[in-house]
Amino acid sequence: MTDTAPRPTLEAVAARAGVSRATASRVVNGGDGVREPLVARVRRAVEELGYVPNQAARSLVTKRHDAVAVVIAEPETRVFADPFFALQLRGISKELTAHDNQLVLLLTEGRDDHARVGRYLAGGHVDGALVFSLHLDDPLPGLIRHAGVPTVFGGRPGWSDGRSGVVYVDSDNRGGAREAVRHLAGLGRTRIAHITGPLDQTSAADRLDGFRDVMVDADPRLIVESDFTPAGGERAMSELLERRPDLDAVFAANDLTAAGALRVLRERGRRVPEDVAVIGFDDMLPVAEQTDPPLTTVRQDIEEMGRLMARLLLRRLGPRPADQGVADAPSSVVLPTTLVRRASA
Repeated sequence: MTDTAPRPTLEAVAARAGVSRATASRVVNGGDGVREPLVARVRRAVEELGYVPNQAARSLVTKRHDAVAVVIAEPETRVFADPFFALQLRGISKELTAHDNQLVLLLTEGRDDHARVGRYLAGGHVDGALVFSLHLDDPLPGLIRHAGVPTVFGGRPGWSDGRSGVVYVDSDNRGGAREAVRHLAGLGRTRIAHITGPLDQTSAADRLDGFRDVMVDADPRLIVESDFTPAGGERAMSELLERRPDLDAVFAANDLTAAGALRVLRERGRRVPEDVAVIGFDDMLPVAEQTDPPLTTVRQDIEEMGRLMARLLLRRLGPRPADQGVADAPSSVVLPTTLVRRASA
C-alpha cells in the first residue's frame, strides 16, 4: 500500500492567500463582494495547492450544479450505432466543457425510462436539459415542463398546443430535401422515389414535404416509410423495386438509409448512378464517403447543431451570480443545408 497525500482544504487555501476562510469560500465558490487583489491571491493559492472545490458547497453559493442533462429519446442500441448522435454529442460536449459544465447522458428505452428521466430532472440534479430525437407521442416534453427545467430541443418540436417560449435548433430539412430532388430532376430523372424516416419525427416529415414540393404529382407507390437505419433502407428499397421496378432515382431521408438502399441496388444488378441515382441526407463522412459509390447527400452541420443547443441553453440559464452582464433571451435557430455532390448522383 502507498500513502496518499491529504487533499488540500479550503482552510489551507485561505492561509496560503492570507485571507479569511469566508473570503476564500466566496472566491472559490463563485460568490461576489471580494476585492480583485484578494481574488487574485486566492486563485493563485488554489492553483499552487491544487485545491478542488466541493461541488455541494459551490452549488449553495451559485445556485447552479454546473451539470446539464442530455436526453435522447431513443434506445441505447440506436444511439450507439448511429454516428449522427455521436456527432451531436461531440458538439454539445465541446461547448459544455468550454464553460466548465458536466454532461449527464440520459437515454429512454420505454415508458419506465420516461418516468425515470422525469423524476431525475425534477430532482434538481441539473441546471437544464438538451433534448432531441423526439417522437410526436413522446411524453418527455410534458414531463420536462412539469419538472420546470430550462430546456433546448434538437429539432423542431412537433406539438401544436400553443406553447410559447420553446427554443430549438434545427436544420432546413424541407429546403434541403427540395434541393436534393431538384438535383435528381435536373439529371433527367422522372421516376424519383423517396424513402422517408419515421414520420412521427418532424425532420422526416419536413423532408417528405420537401420531396412533395418538387414531385407534386408523385406516384404514391414511390414513397415508402422507413426508420433512419441501414436495415430499414434495405427493406424500403426492396419494396420500391417490387412496386416500381422502373424507378430511376431515390432520395433517402438520411445517409444510413441510403447506404442500405445502395446495397440492395447492387445486389439486384442496378448500376448507380447509371440506372438509379441516389441521394442521402446528413453528410456523415464515415458513411457518405465509404458507400459504393460515394454518396451524394445533403449536408447539415450536426456537430454545430449540438454546439448551438448547448450555447442557447447556457444563455437561457443566465449568468452565475458572480458573472457580469445580463443574459440575452435565446431564440430558435434553423441552420442552412447544402448539397454535396459525389458519385451516386
